[in-house]
Amino acid sequence: MTLQAETDPNALIDAIKTDGLTIWSWATAGITMVVTIIVSQLLKYLVERALRRRMDGALALLIARLVSYLVLVIGLVYTLEALGVAVGPLLGALGIFGIALAFAFKDILENFIAGILLQLKRPFTYGDQVMINEHEGTVRAIDSRLVTIDTPDGESVMIPSATVISADINNYSTLGGRRTTVPVGVAYGTDLVRARGVLDDAVRRADGVRDVPAPEVLFTGFGESSIDFVVRYWHEPSIATFWNARSAVGFEIQAALAEAEIVIPFPQRTLHWNGPVDE
Repeated sequence: MTLQAETDPNALIDAIKTDGLTIWSWATAGITMVVTIIVSQLLKYLVERALRRRMDGALALLIARLVSYLVLVIGLVYTLEALGVAVGPLLGALGIFGIALAFAFKDILENFIAGILLQLKRPFTYGDQVMINEHEGTVRAIDSRLVTIDTPDGESVMIPSATVISADINNYSTLGGRRTTVPVGVAYGTDLVRARGVLDDAVRRADGVRDVPAPEVLFTGFGESSIDFVVRYWHEPSIATFWNARSAVGFEIQAALAEAEIVIPFPQRTLHWNGPVDE
């Protein structure tokens, strides 16, 4: 018997059967799964490459991933059939099991769906400068569950997609420009027309300030200790430019007011004392 098993291929196949499956069944299933994985990754690459020419990169990546997942599911079904698994009853059992999993992984599914909606609505894309829930930075990654932004402080913040879709999103990059307002107060008794001209000249000299739209200097009110203006100007939308331009404007305003001998007052209180009260 030993000699026959070693020399007869059919006897060898019969000897390694497991629950009625032959080595050819296992080989077919293995080959099917390997081919499925290769095809799914190849299709993902090709679909993403083709769609990136026509739509946003994040949406192209999402569609490519869904195509890849679909191919994997189809390949898995054929793999199970090659192993003699009754797919119909299995899918029924998986349906019940899937309901239980849906409750167990509710947060993951919520983020996944939110990630799809984000990539369909596209409130931002890769490289945009945004603020999301007080997190400010550059969008580096958008996947099916998380949005990753790199902050100016060198931190990488990963925000769940479900949080992002319900948050207020400030996208600084969409319109190609950003306006900043700087409040300035001058002392009572100052010539307001002259002060406005000094402020206007100062802000126009600052690095990073755009000529168009032109900067504005507007009166806002009579404060407790000062007559108040706001200086408004436009600049590039990046976060770095915001801080650099604001700093440059501040330096130019202080120097210009000092040269014009216009005082920036500090809060003051005036107390009146009528002397001691005689008893």
